[in-house]
Amino acid sequence: MLCSMMGCCVCVCLLLVLWGLDLSQPCPRHCICYTSPSTVSCQAHNFHAVPEGIPAQSERVFLQNNKIQRLLRGHFSPTTTMLWLYSNNISYIQPSTFHGFDRLEELDLGDNRHLKAVASDTFLGLGRLHALHLYHCGLISLPPGIFAGLHNLQYLYLQDNQLEFLEDDLFIDLLNLSHLFLHGNRLWSLRQNTFRGLGVLDRLLLHQNRIQWVDRQAFHDLRRLTTLYLFNNSLTELSGVSLTLLPALEYLRLNDNPWECDCKALSLWDWLRRFRGSTSSLICVSPPELVGKDLKMLKKEQLPSCMSSEGHPRGSPGRRNCTRRGRKAKGGHNEVQLLRDGGEKDYTADRGKYDLSASGRRKNKCIPRTSVGPPIGVQRANNKAGSHLADYLSCLSPALLLSLFFVILR
Repeated sequence: MLCSMMGCCVCVCLLLVLWGLDLSQPCPRHCICYTSPSTVSCQAHNFHAVPEGIPAQSERVFLQNNKIQRLLRGHFSPTTTMLWLYSNNISYIQPSTFHGFDRLEELDLGDNRHLKAVASDTFLGLGRLHALHLYHCGLISLPPGIFAGLHNLQYLYLQDNQLEFLEDDLFIDLLNLSHLFLHGNRLWSLRQNTFRGLGVLDRLLLHQNRIQWVDRQAFHDLRRLTTLYLFNNSLTELSGVSLTLLPALEYLRLNDNPWECDCKALSLWDWLRRFRGSTSSLICVSPPELVGKDLKMLKKEQLPSCMSSEGHPRGSPGRRNCTRRGRKAKGGHNEVQLLRDGGEKDYTADRGKYDLSASGRRKNKCIPRTSVGPPIGVQRANNKAGSHLADYLSCLSPALLLSLFFVILR
């Protein structure tokens, strides 16, 4: 009987070994450990902290769907290649937690809504990382240099956070990034160097933000981009010049934006007319006669003229004041408000403005203000008054003139 029981134990052990379970190494309580590759699976056990006893040579560690709150140095081994920590309660990551993890290829920290912030050196040295998940983490900002040195990163998930602003050159080291997910944030502008360095980016998702303004040069490095989603934002206009920088574009989504189909829409209309890829509708919200119409379906003559009755561009005086260029606004107005108040939003790299009229794109040269004389009417009145005074003085005798001269001297 004993032999029979021992035989059953041996059979069970053999089966477990065949299934890949590692019985020779210690395994954290409530976890399952495997070999080839060395794996520790501890998901969905209501852990409030990283469990102790994770084997030192573990390559894959699965701790998702727990209640872990803090990540500290020493919790994991530098031999780790895959680390899943999504759907926990992580609110703090010690900056040195992943230092020395030069084998790590995938790090999933997504769906930790209390994280809020990550130090700039948290991912320092992760040269082999190819996928980084930071979605739905309550992130308000991303510090400069947070992605420095991640030359092999291909997938970056930043969607469903609270990001309002992206630093210039934030992604400049991501030379191999192919997918960038930024949808579901609170971004309101795309600057000239927001995406600089992303030369092999294939997919850029920016929908469901609050984007009001896109710099003409915002996409200047995205020569291989095939998919761009900008739907469900606050765009009233978008320069066609910015889209000409995307020669590989195949899929463009611009729907659910409050498009103003006036003269400023001419360059976008012209680009859409020539684009051979897949696009969405662009429904006009103004002017009144074009409300509800698709910009793509309009004819050129339906777009209102940019020239006012005085012959000057609508929304601006005939001559611009060059001394105000580049000055910060008073009263806390943001850049979008200033551009909207000025009637122009599209800027080139050197901040020159363009008038997109039916006659083509012509640069409006800013004429510096010089000394200005009085209006013509005032000049005529002064001249007339001067002539009357000369006539009056000519009627006086020399003696009386001399008397008046001495009175003035007194």
